[in-house]
Parts: sequence; C-alpha cells; structure tokens
Amino acid sequence: MLGYSDVFIKLIVGFLFITVLINLMGKGNLAPTSPMDQIQNYVLGGIVGGVLYNPDITLIKFVIILLLWSLLILVMRYLTIHVQFIQKFLNGEPVVIIRNGEILVENCLRANLSAKDVTLKLRMAGVVDASAVKRAILEPSGQLTVVNYGDTNVKFPVITDGTVDLDVLELMEKDLPWLEENLRRQGVSSIKDVYLAEFRNNQLVISGYPDHLAS
Repeated sequence: MLGYSDVFIKLIVGFLFITVLINLMGKGNLAPTSPMDQIQNYVLGGIVGGVLYNPDITLIKFVIILLLWSLLILVMRYLTIHVQFIQKFLNGEPVVIIRNGEILVENCLRANLSAKDVTLKLRMAGVVDASAVKRAILEPSGQLTVVNYGDTNVKFPVITDGTVDLDVLELMEKDLPWLEENLRRQGVSSIKDVYLAEFRNNQLVISGYPDHLAS
C-alpha cells in the first residue's frame, strides 16, 4: 500500500529537481519556444506524475531516473547551441511562407500548413492583405514573424549562435561578403565568435561570445 509520506517525499524531490533544472537551463522552459522545450516539459512531467503513485519505484530509483533525464537534457541543450546540425534536427528551421507578397505554397505544405492555417496566422499577426507582406516567416515555435513593406526599425537577426541566417541577408538585400566586411570593421575575425548580430537602424550591432567561450 502506498503511504502518503512516500508520495509527499517523491513530490518534494520532483519539485526540487524541476526547480534546479529550470535554473540550470534558463527560464525559457517556463514559456517554451522550441520543440525541445516542449518535449522536455512533457517527459519531465510524465516522469514525476507517473512515479508518484507507483509503489514499485523506490525513491532511489526515482532520483536516478531524474538524474539520467536531467543529464540527457543538459547534453542535448549544449549540442543544440553549439552544433548546427543537431539544432536543426531537434528544433527545426524557420520556414518562409510569404516572399514579396507571394504565398509560397510548397513551403506551406512542407510545414504542414493548410490554407486556413495560413490565413488564420496572418489575421492573428494583423495582416489583411498578403500582397502587403514583404516576408512572413514561420518560426520553429509555430509563431509567425511578419515584415511588411515600409516597416521601419525592424530588427534583423543576421547571426544567431554563430550561424548566419542567409534568408535574413536576402531580406535585407545584403550578401555574405557585406556581412564579413562589417564584422572585420568591428574587429570580429570569425562568424563563430558572434553570439548575436542584429541589423537595426542601418547598423550591424554585434554581441560576441566571451573570450573563453569563443571557438
């Protein structure tokens, strides 16, 4: 028979593990923005919920399971940040569904978006006429980022986590040599040294990795 004290102890342990894991991995887990965040929360919740009322799983086994899952999540989070292939595989890539006022049907179908889905997301973004959209990008989180013709003060994330977004460069009507030249002017020798680079107000604003983290 399962005692209340056993359930309470497991509940406390599960709560502490979740709290520590969230603090180690960042507060993004509280508002998931990627498939990886969603999976992590679902599985962790399932582990804690499934174990609480199972008398066959002892407290030691419960702690070991939580430790193994936490280790797996920390390793995968590190890989998604530092290995581009793993990042694309786990979190997916942004998909351009509208370019220069034209709906890219093939990209929409590849992202499993029906016509109703597209029109709904556009309405939610305040767009009533797709022809007025210069670029609409479906983010891995499922949100739609819209850039209309004539928009000012738009931030373009040109480099994120040491990786160039070539689609953003095309949207800005720039190219890779232009980007490399701007990086050199600001004393940055490699794209891999850049944590985030945004083009705003006609300037490239760079946030580099700390020296001890740069590859």
